Amino acid sequence: MAREQRQDAPARRQVVKFTFFRVDPAWRRLPAEERERAKAELCAAVESFGDRLIIRSYSLIGMRGDADLLLWQIGDRLEDAQELTTAVFSTAMGPYLSVPHSYLAMTRRSIYVSPDEGGAPASRAAIAPAEAKYMFVYPFVKTRDWYKLPKETRQAMMDEHIAVGHRYPSVKLNTTYSYGLDDQEFVVAFETDEPADFLDLVMELRETQGSAYTLRDTPIFTCIAMELREALDSLGAPGDAAIRRTAEQLAEAGSWARVAAVEELPEGGAAAVYFRGDQVALFNLEGRIYALGNRCSHANGPLAEGQIEGGCVTCPYHGSRFDLASGRPQGGPAVKPVPTYQVRVEDGTVFLAAGEPVYG
Repeated sequence: MAREQRQDAPARRQVVKFTFFRVDPAWRRLPAEERERAKAELCAAVESFGDRLIIRSYSLIGMRGDADLLLWQIGDRLEDAQELTTAVFSTAMGPYLSVPHSYLAMTRRSIYVSPDEGGAPASRAAIAPAEAKYMFVYPFVKTRDWYKLPKETRQAMMDEHIAVGHRYPSVKLNTTYSYGLDDQEFVVAFETDEPADFLDLVMELRETQGSAYTLRDTPIFTCIAMELREALDSLGAPGDAAIRRTAEQLAEAGSWARVAAVEELPEGGAAAVYFRGDQVALFNLEGRIYALGNRCSHANGPLAEGQIEGGCVTCPYHGSRFDLASGRPQGGPAVKPVPTYQVRVEDGTVFLAAGEPVYG
């Protein structure tokens, strides 16, 4: 059996970092070969942290004038986010990068109850990016008068807020907390494939009673999800449209990466690892290693902390069961599969294929 999680044990919180970069226009005037080298170094630097952080990249070209790129980082330690930024500035592109906006936060369990959690405080200890096309990010601060209100009054306002959100199921909210860590109190990130739905959601939220207690919720960033290489290409520069990835880069994209030693996975055991910016759960069942996306598709429960039985893993949060081989749900509230990864075991080492994960 995989290790069990105590029901009363506090969930481990994640560090969440939103780093917005602006590229000096002088970079576009460099020779094409220098720009290509700078892009390759930056991509390699960010990818090297894929075993420590979940990393998503976004382009803001054409969306804002003060930021060009966003790296959304989710991990376990403050030091990983700090070291990633150092690595970025150490590349050939570093001298041409500045950070006009930067937001630091952590996950935590909400103090307000949510119908989605059966009347319990909403669990936000883990974030699983939705792979949506667009993300809208902004810092958020409540007025001090909000905190003077009785808890029951605030809960009633939050009930109205939650009810509005439920009318827009295409928009996923990620709320993170910055109290004492950064200048704002929250950082909110909305993921969706339908920008119009987000616009309508925000307009409707403005009419709720709780909106009167908002002190600040700007600046707002409209971000388009892209692989980092694609986001860098979106910066635009003479000749870049004609540059293609080399055969060596293509070969690298199809290679295998070491993620764990077999001895770290005893029979019936499980472990969570970071791989190419994603969190992956490894399972050892009867001598075969399986690899699934670690976050349950229902409420982001950590599958590596679930129980293995009958070729399935059961999420420790709400009991959703997933087939280890296919990632398809086999019971419980989850209806969407979790991604699976190709696994190779060689000389006591577990490798994962560097291609895209498979769903179902």
